[in-house]
Formats: sequence, C-alpha cells, structure tokens
Amino acid sequence: MGQLSGKSIYLTGGASGIGKAVTEAFIEEGAVLTILDKSAEGLAELKKKFSDTVKCIEGDVTVFEDHVTAVRTATETFGKLDVFVANAGVFDGFAKFEKVSSDAMSEAYDMLFTINVKGYFHGAKASVKELKKVSGNMIFTVSGAGFYPDGGGVWYTSSKHAQIGLMRQLAFELAPEIRVNAVAPGGTLTALHVIPPLQPFVKIVDNETKEKSIKTRNPLRIAMTSEDHVGAYVLLASDKARAITGEVISSDGGLAVRGLS
Repeated sequence: MGQLSGKSIYLTGGASGIGKAVTEAFIEEGAVLTILDKSAEGLAELKKKFSDTVKCIEGDVTVFEDHVTAVRTATETFGKLDVFVANAGVFDGFAKFEKVSSDAMSEAYDMLFTINVKGYFHGAKASVKELKKVSGNMIFTVSGAGFYPDGGGVWYTSSKHAQIGLMRQLAFELAPEIRVNAVAPGGTLTALHVIPPLQPFVKIVDNETKEKSIKTRNPLRIAMTSEDHVGAYVLLASDKARAITGEVISSDGGLAVRGLS
C-alpha cells in the first residue's frame, strides 16, 4: 500500500518538468490522477505510460471552465477528489526591469500573472466544493523566488509572492475542512517557458552554465532535478500531513542558511 493509495488528485502542468515528476511519484504511491496541460504530446506520453491511472485533459489554466471540466472528470471517473495541485506556470527569464520596454512590461504582467496567479485562483475555486466533501487538501508549487530576490525577474518573483499569499489566506479561510500548503523548489534543471513579451530581453543560457550557477547559489552545492522535489509533495498530499496547513516546504538546497557567502 502506497502513501497515497486510493487518493484522487487533480494536477495542472503535469506533462513536463516538476509536474511530470510529481505525477509519476503520486502514481507510484497508489494515487490516480487527472492532469490539465496545454501539451497534447506530453499528455499522450503520460496516457501511454500510465493508461487508466490518469485522465488527461488538454486545456488552459487561465480558463476557469477548463478547471471545472477537470474536476468533473476526476469525480466522474474516480468517484471523488482528494487533492488539488496547482503547478502550471511560466517564467520571465530573469529579464531586467529597467531594460524592458513599457509595452512589453505591461503585456508580460498580464500574461504571467494570469497564468501563475489567476490560474491558481481558478483551480482552487473549481476544486473547493469537492475537496470539502472529503476533508482534502491543496498544494501549490511556489518558489524560492517567493522569499528571496534574483530567483527570476520582477514579474516572476512578484507572482511567486502572490501565490504564497493566496495559499496562506486560503489555508485560513478553508480550515478546518481543507488543508492548503505549498512546495518551494529552488533552482532546478527543468525547462520553464519564458513568456513571449520578454524573450527579446532575455539572455539564453546553456544547461552547463545554468547548472554551475545553481550549484553556487545553495549551501548543498547541488543542481536540483525535478525528481528532487517530489518527496515534499507526497508528504503534503498524504494523511501523514494532517496537522500541516498554511506552510511552505522549501526544497532549495538550503537557501535560507546560505548567510553572507
């Protein structure tokens, strides 16, 4: 029996990166999943690998009705919804505020906040009624950028602060029926999509350079992969975390203790 045996989980952005690694870990622990993602190819790969264990929905987290469809699919297919994981997101590529044009600044704000923040609002709203029925829980993928500068540019960093604020307020409002927590990955060797308005202002960095940079930023001197973060999600989704709400588990190589070095 896995830690998540019998649990029905709805996860956004599960076809790649951290979301895909979490999906695989959840299935290994006995869960069944409903995945919402824009990548038809990535969803097809998940379906081929996991068959009836996953329900795959091609959709957009910025569209509330797509979340409603996903929640309905989860309950009709698996009989209930135990956990909602808000994970889908985009990146600003460390674009420097001063160098970005005013038009691009505004367009980038609208696009990034609609996906990274409003997408979480939508998923939580669509899930809350079903989660209350089973005393379920929500998990948000946030970031070290929600606590420290230079985990991205101003758009990404401020969106991650907003996600943490949303998580904590929901944890307050939805208790005692629903727990709401977050995982904050640090620098990870995964492909975050840089939104189009900022691409002209972003310097492309190769994976080797990125790996070296990540290693110098955290005390453990590791360049993390998506799989390095899955344990935190499994814990929070499980009944072993029944006393935890309103918390962020940092999976970042120890950024909080890096000191002045």
